[in-house]
Amino acid sequence: MTLYEQYIDKVSGTISINCREDENDCVPSVQKPRVMIVEDQPENISILVELLKEDYQLMPVTSGEAALKRLAKKPLPELVLLDIVMPGMDGYDVCTQIKSTPETANIPVIFITAVSEAMDDANAFKIGAVDYITKPFNPLTVKARVNTHVKLSRTMNDLKNALNEIKTLNGLIPICAACKKIRDDKGYWEEVETYISDRSGAIFSHGICPDCRSELYPKYNKSTEQRPKQAP
Repeated sequence: MTLYEQYIDKVSGTISINCREDENDCVPSVQKPRVMIVEDQPENISILVELLKEDYQLMPVTSGEAALKRLAKKPLPELVLLDIVMPGMDGYDVCTQIKSTPETANIPVIFITAVSEAMDDANAFKIGAVDYITKPFNPLTVKARVNTHVKLSRTMNDLKNALNEIKTLNGLIPICAACKKIRDDKGYWEEVETYISDRSGAIFSHGICPDCRSELYPKYNKSTEQRPKQAP
């Protein structure tokens, strides 16, 4: 008997996945990436669930309409596996809606297509899909492509967050007129190097400018000025 008992909500088209009470290992971890599966055939969803349940929090739905309804609220998935041929809205229409909505536009979409189905590759990538997998499923291919695009999505989000932090340095920054320390958002005063490094990832290399050298080491500065210049 499988750890998962599946049932389909006829109204919303959502598949719920329940664990037996004596199985603690099937409780979703908040650390796992969320992956939405949009597939109208329950047997295909069962296969994908078995392949991905160990590494991801799964959000299975059985129609394009149900997918868009679920994507209208948080938490959002980090990736969508989207069947192309479905009753009602097909995968192309759903992907177009996902990519035209600001809140979901950056979620990567992987199309699901049968080997026997003709997929419009050019249109699929044009409307925003990042990849595709074929039915019958190859377990290694499914896991590898999902893993690759989840990692890429997280990397892009990390870069965007870092960029947003860097952009905050363009605003008004309270700085002490005497010691030049900077006050952070919590009211603590930090050294300039610490403040910028924590918010930009910059690494400082310390030296000494000519003005400070003249003030701190006047003898050294005077000797270097009197040193004869070498001919080129």
